[in-house]
Amino acid sequence: MWYIYALRSFKDGHLYIGMSKNPEKRLVEHNSGMTKSTKLRRPFKIIYKEECLSRDNARKREKYLKSGCGREFLKKFMPR
Repeated sequence: MWYIYALRSFKDGHLYIGMSKNPEKRLVEHNSGMTKSTKLRRPFKIIYKEECLSRDNARKREKYLKSGCGREFLKKFMPR
């Protein structure tokens, strides 16, 4: 099973969208600075997680969530 997840930075509110078989483990990696692309924006929290049946489906959904329409969809899950 694959998952799509969206993280929100406590530091600057930035969104990071990714995919993983274990999103909770990935969150720990992001927050510990192991991920170069998010290292300077930590800490993060998961604001959205979605289960996908295959890696291919997860990749397509990730691509959508990274689009303008997908980011608008994710705004519903962000606290104000």
